Amino acid sequence: MHFLFVHVAPGQFEHIAKYLVREGGHRCTFVCEARPGTGGGVTSLRYRVYGTTSRKSHYYAKPFEEAVRHAAGVYKATKPLRNGLRPDLIIGYSGYGSTLFLPELFPGTPIINYFEFFLHPHHSVLDFRPEWVPFERNLLRARARNAMILLDLENCTAGYTPTEFQRTQFPQAYGPKIRVIPDGVDTDFWRRQIVPGRRLGRLRFEQDTRIVTYATRGFESARGFDIFLKVAKRIYEAEPNVVFLVAGDEGVYYGHDLQYIREKSFFRHAWNQEKYDLRRFRFLGQVSRKTLARIFSLSDLHIYLTIPCPVSWSLLEALASECTVLGSDTEPTREIIRDNQNGLLSDFFDIDGLARRALQVLKDPAAYRKLGRAARTGIQEKHSLPVTMPRTASFFEEVAHATEER
Repeated sequence: MHFLFVHVAPGQFEHIAKYLVREGGHRCTFVCEARPGTGGGVTSLRYRVYGTTSRKSHYYAKPFEEAVRHAAGVYKATKPLRNGLRPDLIIGYSGYGSTLFLPELFPGTPIINYFEFFLHPHHSVLDFRPEWVPFERNLLRARARNAMILLDLENCTAGYTPTEFQRTQFPQAYGPKIRVIPDGVDTDFWRRQIVPGRRLGRLRFEQDTRIVTYATRGFESARGFDIFLKVAKRIYEAEPNVVFLVAGDEGVYYGHDLQYIREKSFFRHAWNQEKYDLRRFRFLGQVSRKTLARIFSLSDLHIYLTIPCPVSWSLLEALASECTVLGSDTEPTREIIRDNQNGLLSDFFDIDGLARRALQVLKDPAAYRKLGRAARTGIQEKHSLPVTMPRTASFFEEVAHATEER
């Protein structure tokens, strides 16, 4: 069969597309805004987004307008090739409008959407941090910004999402349409390595130095960066022989941090809240997968914090790498980590409690290695590519064949 994937970049679809080509002998095509080309037997087609939202665009409508621009770009790039493409199944990432117009080009072709998150204005990512009362305009915008996702829910043949937590965020009426299938972790790559000399580039750490790691796409409130810094301070004040390896950048990818602060980045806002000893930290910026794997392999303790939003791939990768993970006791993290079984959990806001549990680990890291081993076993059993790729492929084929039979 021929599978057509649509997203701004291969992202969540890269592993499954290569698997379908390699194991099933299927044909796969990506329609992406970025990274055109061919690899792993997968053909790529680039689309462009024309124009941008203007000042005249209503603040509440801008996300929908931007999604329509993506949908139009996909349509324009795909239309000249529709006779040659002829997919048996279309798979798109919901929210960007990726698949909205494709039924006009490929009538009758079933569509599966990957659903990541459905935003709620209350009891959600917007108001989880009690110190910031959401601005009215953001609450109203939250009600409007699901518009494209609702169109996808209505128009798709079926959908899937990585976790049960994410599935429960969507309207109950569409629950039967959405299946839970984890993204998949390459456990052959993400594994604990022997790092000669405890070196990371030009950095070298003595055997008795305790290494605490923190990795995130952006230093932002959604990933508890300010909480992490405060916990780190309590740790190094009690345990002088510790260093913090911090991977990520100063971007904000979830929420509206910059609307609440005067500084140009949440990193600067968090850093200015207290007096921190810069010598204790190694801020590494965005790092390669290879470097991140070495960071996890050096880790005596990995701290992962998140508000109730989709968990980072880095959490699963750290668990696969046998890290002893101390995570925030929030719903999405609890679905992955079971306290004292494959990791540790503590309240997101309990700085003293997080620091206390961290210091217990750092006092004797070897005593907690069993949690890391259990974590890797759990990832292998539920999230590894050999487990998730056949499930995903079977789901795709099931939807495609069911449509054929009708």
